Amino acid sequence: MNADELRTLQTPLKEQYRSDPASARKTLRVSGDLHPEHIACRVETSVGLVAAGLHPAAGGDGTWACAGDMLLEALGACAGVTLSAVATALAIPVRGGRVVAEGDLDFRGTLGVSRETPVGFDTIRLRFELDTDATPEQLDRLLQLTERYCVVFQTLKVPPAIEVTARRS
Repeated sequence: MNADELRTLQTPLKEQYRSDPASARKTLRVSGDLHPEHIACRVETSVGLVAAGLHPAAGGDGTWACAGDMLLEALGACAGVTLSAVATALAIPVRGGRVVAEGDLDFRGTLGVSRETPVGFDTIRLRFELDTDATPEQLDRLLQLTERYCVVFQTLKVPPAIEVTARRS
């Protein structure tokens, strides 16, 4: 896809969202079924079912997806798509490459071994290994705009309010 093709796809949406801001608000939804016998949850995604369970460092056997890995996968996927879209829109030559998302966490927190140990990632690193002839200035701009427009990156950087409820079914 080139910049003109991307513009053709996005221009009508941008015009609609400018003239009718409410139409830009969308609720994305995921639901899953609990499987207590496996300590697992099967989540329906837009491309199929994903079964998530315990990470091996928390007692899992490695046959189930790990939600922590899925978070990093979502970050890598979103950042990769965003970088590609920005490069296309700005005509920055990116022939290919890789995106790598890594996160560090201490499983003592999630297993309740240490109340002082936070639960969750304490550090996340996002790295792009790009096949490009872009100038250093273009790469700086590409990273700046990728950070700015990547939904998952921004959600992690500026966490939203989260509500949790439970009800009997």
